[in-house]
Amino acid sequence: MESWREMVAFPLTGRSRKPRTRGLTMVLDKGLGLGETKDLLDIAGDHVDLLKLGFGTSALYGDGILQEKINLVRRYGIDIYPGGTFMEVAIAQGRLLPFLRTARQLGFTAVEVSDGTLFLDAEVRREAIILALENGFKVLTEVGKKHGHPNCLDLARQAKLDIKAGASWVIVEGREFGRDVTVYDGNGRVREELLALFLECVEDQNLIIWEAPLKDQQEELIVRFGPDVNLGNIAPQELLSLEALRVGLRGDTLRRCYQRMV
Repeated sequence: MESWREMVAFPLTGRSRKPRTRGLTMVLDKGLGLGETKDLLDIAGDHVDLLKLGFGTSALYGDGILQEKINLVRRYGIDIYPGGTFMEVAIAQGRLLPFLRTARQLGFTAVEVSDGTLFLDAEVRREAIILALENGFKVLTEVGKKHGHPNCLDLARQAKLDIKAGASWVIVEGREFGRDVTVYDGNGRVREELLALFLECVEDQNLIIWEAPLKDQQEELIVRFGPDVNLGNIAPQELLSLEALRVGLRGDTLRRCYQRMV
């Protein structure tokens, strides 16, 4: 039988296929069971590149379940990592190296260095990135605070320093709700001047993962940067909807595709 892809061309072209280093989709997993995870990845695994076990939830799984889940996710060619908040706790308690060793033993393939909740000295942050690299992890960092309004220029400069230290990608904080944080205003709309600051400091936007939990944010960033923009904090149930946006198979981006052609 003829496949859909053979029959209908995707209106929005340029979408990369896995394995890829751009156009990444990072899923925020707040506690999916093993069956739910397998169902999700059977349906949408081709559209997931990174899966984050949010916050400190990695510490709350029952014996053996966490490792089984990590192994399951890795079988689909997806990097899996614990939330940055968990690593913040480890650093604050002087337990970073044991944290990294345990994460490695469990099978995590990446870690996130952040200071969204607890203060992290710049040199400590750089050393954490280097130590994680030395222990065989892909390193993501996150800039932005979960509370308050830090200076976006400072965050953009920190992103540049993180990349210089060896981070593969820098995540721009968007939290779960995507409002009144970093580049988003109180209604969740992109603040143009703050977006520009990040792009001035990090010229290669393929090194930035924009947390964009809201559909309008996803649409705006796809239209601005193309289908291969890196997006994070995507809810599991929104994976296929996001991929439809990326390739022009959802009305929001489809309409814009054909408006450009007229």
